[in-house]
Amino acid sequence: MASPVVLDTDVVSKRLKGQLPHTLTASLEGRRALITFITLGELTKWAEIHGWGPARYRRLNQLLDRMSVLPYHDDVAHTWGLISAHAHQRGQRSDDNDSWIAANCLSYGLPLATLNTKHYTGFVTHERLELVTA
Repeated sequence: MASPVVLDTDVVSKRLKGQLPHTLTASLEGRRALITFITLGELTKWAEIHGWGPARYRRLNQLLDRMSVLPYHDDVAHTWGLISAHAHQRGQRSDDNDSWIAANCLSYGLPLATLNTKHYTGFVTHERLELVTA
């Protein structure tokens, strides 16, 4: 099996809907899919806000059961603090959830599969975050 990759929330959502671009699907083929606790929280929030019924929740849980959630450790929080401070010092605003996802990837040394590349540009340029894109 090829190296693991962290899936951004948008990638999991598109995969659930069967709308993931073929080019990204091909790039992820054979790789171990991981998610962060942030993605798990965002997907749960989305499902609850939109009143998903049991069938949709079941589909989501079946998809998530095939992925591991990266465990928390202190280095993730430390990395988040550093990269968030660096972004602030550069005058770049970043969404906290995107910063946390980037911090997880950087802390574990894993690439991030995303369709929202603009959300991570600063982390790619200044923090060496590796992206897998469509």
